[in-house]
Order: sequence, then structure tokens, then C-alpha cells
Amino acid sequence: MARETPRGVGILHLVSLLVPLVIVALVLRAMLTPLYLRVAYRLPNFPRDPYGFTQQDRLYWAEKARQYLLNNEDIDFLGQLRFEDGRPVFNARELSHMIDVKRLTRRVLGSGYAALGLIALLGLWAWRTGRTILFYRAVLRGAWLTLGLMLAVVLLSLLAFTGLFVVFHEVFFPPGTWTFPESDTLIRLFPLRFWRDAFLIFSGASALLALLLLSLLRPRLRPQKQ
Repeated sequence: MARETPRGVGILHLVSLLVPLVIVALVLRAMLTPLYLRVAYRLPNFPRDPYGFTQQDRLYWAEKARQYLLNNEDIDFLGQLRFEDGRPVFNARELSHMIDVKRLTRRVLGSGYAALGLIALLGLWAWRTGRTILFYRAVLRGAWLTLGLMLAVVLLSLLAFTGLFVVFHEVFFPPGTWTFPESDTLIRLFPLRFWRDAFLIFSGASALLALLLLSLLRPRLRPQKQ
């Protein structure tokens, strides 16, 4: 086995920071599916739209928003949508916000996929240089870090979700671009309850992935019986 140099150990510390990013990207991608929307709108006591959207209306228009976040179309994909009376589904401020959301979504997914590739390369390097155990330990630290972060998200979502929601938007979006009247389509499709559920499901699924990593790798670090 190769001597554990500070440089080699330092390189593998990077893995611990990349693991949460990979898990976040994988869970986010799983939630950006039509199936998740169908589940979200059918959760118990999900609020009705006071302005008249039925569940089917919500599913239809929310699916358009979901498709936009993942496709290669520009904002005209949403801008050209019209209600039956000819009114635009999304106004100018909503469209501007959706551009920001798509940009953030692509960054998170792209960073997660890049992190996954880098972890694979570091894993290969660790195997070829006899540092496999160090690599496993780094992945385990990343899994524990993910669990800690997701526990914090769950607690904040249950105890102070409005504050968490505001801080999240202030960090990732320009000031004044992410608040809308309750009569706007984005709020009618995605009320605060939708996001609270999403944060809880996201953090729960991420924690489960981290636990899966722990259950798979911890046995590999146990001393082998003679």
C-alpha cells in the first residue's frame, strides 16, 4: 500500500465535499419528473387554488414549467402559452424569474454530474495508488456531511419554513425578482405548501441516499476476520 502522504490525503478530502453535491443533483433530477408533480398535488390537504385552477389545470401548466427547466428552448417556450381567453399564462416578471430558475437548475445539475465524474476519477486514482480505504473513508465523510445538512433542512422546514424559503431565494436569486401576487400563475401552481413539501421530500430522499452509501461502504472498512 502506498504511503499516506499529506497531498494524497488532501486530494481525497475533496471527495467528501463532492458527495453532497452529487446527491443533491441526483435527487433534484429525480424530482424534476412528471411523476413527482402527480404526487405533490395529491398529498393530503394540499390547498386548492382560490382563483380556479383544478388539479388537472395545475398538472398541465406545471408540466410545461417542468419541461422548460430541462429542455433547450428559450423563454418563448413559456411566453407563448395562453389561456383559453387569450391571456398569457405567465406575465413578464414570472418569465424573468423562470429564466433565473432554469439557470440555477442547470448549474446544480451540471455541477453534480461533473462532481460525479471527478469522484469516479479520484476513485480510480485511489485504487491504482493503493488508497482505496482512504477513498472509502472520504465518501463516508461526505455521506455523513449530507446527513447533517439534510437534518438541518428538515428541522428548519418543520419549524421555520417561511424564513428558510426567504433565505434560499435571497441567496440564489436577485432581490425583488422572486415575489409575486397570489393571483399570479406561479403562486397558483406552486404555493408555499408545495415548496415546503418539496424541501422535506428532497431532504428525506437525500438522507436516504446518504444512508445507502453508509450501508454499502461501512462493511468494507471493518477489519477482516482471520
